[in-house]
Amino acid sequence: MFRSLRRALCAAAAALLLPLAGAQTVHAATAGAHAKATAEAPGAGYWHTSGRQILDAAGQPVRIAGVNWFGFETSNQVVHGLWSRDYKNMIDQMRSLGYNTIRLPYSDDILKSGAMPTSIDFSSGKNADLQGLTSLQVMDKIVTYAGQDGLKVILDRHRPDSSGQSALWYTSSVPESTWIADLKALASRYKGQDTVIGIDLHNEPHDPACWGCGDQSTDWRLAAERAGNAVLSVNPNLLVFVEGVQTYNGVSGWWGGNLMGAGQYPVRLDVANRVVYSAHDYATSVAQQSWFSDPSFPDNMPGIWDKYWGYLFKQNIAPVWVGEFGTTLQSTVDQKWLAALVSYLRPTSTYGADSFQWTFWSWNPDSGDTGGILKDDWQTVDTVKDGYLTGIKAPLFASSGGSGGGTGGGGGGGGSSAACTAAYSVSSDWGSGFNADVTVKNTGTAPLSSWKVTWTWSGGQKVTSLWNASYTQSGSSVTATNTAYNGSLAAGASTSFGFGAAPGGAATPTLTCTPA
Repeated sequence: MFRSLRRALCAAAAALLLPLAGAQTVHAATAGAHAKATAEAPGAGYWHTSGRQILDAAGQPVRIAGVNWFGFETSNQVVHGLWSRDYKNMIDQMRSLGYNTIRLPYSDDILKSGAMPTSIDFSSGKNADLQGLTSLQVMDKIVTYAGQDGLKVILDRHRPDSSGQSALWYTSSVPESTWIADLKALASRYKGQDTVIGIDLHNEPHDPACWGCGDQSTDWRLAAERAGNAVLSVNPNLLVFVEGVQTYNGVSGWWGGNLMGAGQYPVRLDVANRVVYSAHDYATSVAQQSWFSDPSFPDNMPGIWDKYWGYLFKQNIAPVWVGEFGTTLQSTVDQKWLAALVSYLRPTSTYGADSFQWTFWSWNPDSGDTGGILKDDWQTVDTVKDGYLTGIKAPLFASSGGSGGGTGGGGGGGGSSAACTAAYSVSSDWGSGFNADVTVKNTGTAPLSSWKVTWTWSGGQKVTSLWNASYTQSGSSVTATNTAYNGSLAAGASTSFGFGAAPGGAATPTLTCTPA
């Protein structure tokens, strides 16, 4: 709701919980059909729903725990931040922090012939393989690399065009026919590439959009059925993510956050077990709502969430994905809100994948009313925000295979071998100090359970801070070792860590990576 406040500030571009004994049951037919896949890590293949859970191709429950990386929906027509960093390095950092899914907002503009991205930095070898590509071709590269890193992608039709959001799924310049044609085009483009697990049909429908009113021009539920069936006619394996509206039976909430009508008027698709309902929820940094000033806040919030969307999960009707939630965390109210929401979404350690799905808004720092996981330098992690999410992060998925980028060759010969390489790049240098990124890649044929990277500077540099790894420094020699969440690397997979050091002007050292 109030998305007029959701501004991108970049210089380059403008219930009662029901015990569900059957919720974790794998249907015998599904398990039999995918017997080969059962030995794979969770997340393999295309996904489907069963009650309130999402299951992979082997019938194993999975949990979406990711971030929104926006930009394809803006006039840049590409994810933001590529003016500062290499896209592979960015995805590696997402993985290293434990996020397993990327929601990619886009507008229909990127499907126009010749749509080209802007504001990509190609200096010092960054984003080299994106030069000359259209926006869709850049999206292809991001999807491919994300899959190699073990991340899934959800495409989000965020806007009809880059000028702004729309209340309905169509406008005078982008009719419903274009919306559906473009959804089908994307479903076809990524058919057979199971990194893309589904499409969010339209972002944040709001007044006059209705749910179950029966008016073909405003009933979002009926429109979602038309579009969802069109998508599944091209790729029947995709999940169809359907957001809520703003108002139902006179009760209003966040744009896209009101799913009160979905229980009585469910979205019916021609292919069973494909619907995932999506809600958005925000804090006061986006807009004020009545529940924030209730004397019982934040204890009142679970009841609010149950009412608007949580009942769908708790009554085993369908999976619920909180596709967007975020805050600047500047106020005490917002801090209490986020703590309450994270608790409501069910800690992974207790409930595993039998939980709400989620993608945080946003990875980007340039969302004016929420900020992001990254700080304004597009490199440093906001460890406070990221820390709130730690308990609901979920296991990463298996790599889709292929090269994960970076440097170095692979382990040769027969049998399995453990090997890794580390690549070093300076992201910024201001004389008195600098920031650098290190990408660690498993170049062997066996999985890694841990790794260690060492180097020696030729000058007097000292590490001042380091993230996504632990380190020691003795004289000019530095040793960095993995954290608990990024030591495990499948063959071909990558992760990354970063650090600040001083003074600047350091010569690039030779790095040694050792499976530890």
